[in-house]
Amino acid sequence: MSDLNYHHLRYFHAVAHDGNLTRTAERLNLSQSALSSQIKALEERFGQKLFDRVGRRLELTEIGRIALDHADRIFGTGAELLATLNQSSETRQPLRIGALSTLSRNFQLAFLKPVLGQNDVDIKLTSGNAERLLNLLKSLALDVVLTTQVPARDARTEFIAHRISEQPVGLHGVPDRLQHGSLKSLLKNEPLIVPSDPVIRSGFDSLVMRLGVEPRVVADVDDMAMVRLLAREGVGLAIAPAVVLADEIASGLLRTAPYDLRINEDFFAVTIPRSFPHPLLSALL
Repeated sequence: MSDLNYHHLRYFHAVAHDGNLTRTAERLNLSQSALSSQIKALEERFGQKLFDRVGRRLELTEIGRIALDHADRIFGTGAELLATLNQSSETRQPLRIGALSTLSRNFQLAFLKPVLGQNDVDIKLTSGNAERLLNLLKSLALDVVLTTQVPARDARTEFIAHRISEQPVGLHGVPDRLQHGSLKSLLKNEPLIVPSDPVIRSGFDSLVMRLGVEPRVVADVDDMAMVRLLAREGVGLAIAPAVVLADEIASGLLRTAPYDLRINEDFFAVTIPRSFPHPLLSALL
């Protein structure tokens, strides 16, 4: 089978968006018959009709709609490539951010705050595990990855971990669960919601060993959003950075116990060296 002719696809793309062969021919300074021949050649390549004529207007067939969806992405990607290489602001380049699926949504919003609401900013968010996100970063499918750990050094890729925040980890819960005179009493008598995040879990294990407490962990959770919901429902005391429960703490629904757990969690924005980094990154890092 012959390769796809992108000139034919470009003409189809133009006609599909105009919906009128004559208008497109005039705009492209082509004869209507020449433009029609280009579309016919693409239909022969696909072996399918791309348009149905309805009165004076051309309507896309099902195959035509599929082809247009792909053509939009193909030519949109081309425009992004030119804008990136030219460092041009004429075409919007989406800022592609990866975030651990367990990462606090409040933290993600805080990170994005400097660029949110700008008319010329498109944001694409991808969540997943660290391995998947770092592979996407290496393949240039992402501009930055948000994580709580410095990635292991890769033999072929130099990761740059920008430490953008440090959050103390505390005990948070409904006020009725905080009626204890000491941290040891809280940990001994109240049910606990503990994230499976390795930094927090390690710090928690060290804390209870230091205090000689056998805690009652009622939920071991790998999602900070679920930690937040369980704490709101009064299921137990959440061991987490305050940013995870910031709205509930501000409203008084939850309170923070007045004890220093001596656990801190760092937040990193991971990038790789690039000749053409996204122009918005400097405002966020």
